[in-house]
Amino acid sequence: MTPRRPAVVVLAAGRGSRFRGAGHKLEQALGHASGSDTLLSRTLAHAIASRLPVVVVTTPSLAPVVYRQVAARDVVVLADRDAQGRPQPIGMGHSIAAGVGAAGDAAGWLILPADMPLVQPSTLQAVAEGLARYPVCYAQYRGMQGHPVGFGTELYSELTALQGDEGARRIVARYAAQAIPVNDPGVHIDVDTVEDLARLRG
Repeated sequence: MTPRRPAVVVLAAGRGSRFRGAGHKLEQALGHASGSDTLLSRTLAHAIASRLPVVVVTTPSLAPVVYRQVAARDVVVLADRDAQGRPQPIGMGHSIAAGVGAAGDAAGWLILPADMPLVQPSTLQAVAEGLARYPVCYAQYRGMQGHPVGFGTELYSELTALQGDEGARRIVARYAAQAIPVNDPGVHIDVDTVEDLARLRG
């Protein structure tokens, strides 16, 4: 019988409102030329390469992109419009709750924002291993906290009860999260703006 492993929950349901470029930021090419290697595809590729279970929380507009790499059964699609077709925000808390709930049989959960394409598979594995010792742990590079953040199974109820856009910060603070040192500067690099993307391409 294969032992249960922590699951990587990739959060790809945010609107990316700070990104002022053309199109959704997660669909932006990592190179200067357009192509299939995008922020989202690279993040997913690294998550899959970790050999941990992967669940992706996304929106109807991005779901077809996610399905190219992840089986439909492992994708949670959240409505980003109300009954009248008006855009509605999807808070990080809501996304985390949906992803953890979809992977409820995992041996813990690693929360990874989809706009962090440089986080290495080995980093995901290291944080997953940390959950064998700590209820909450996170990747740390050169003394600074980064992503992913890992949560043990005992926190399932708290994680699935999250709402709004606060995310899991209160849980991290309450359980004295432990650092997992990694040699991976990608744990600090996310893409919120056009300028962030330009630096990443450079």
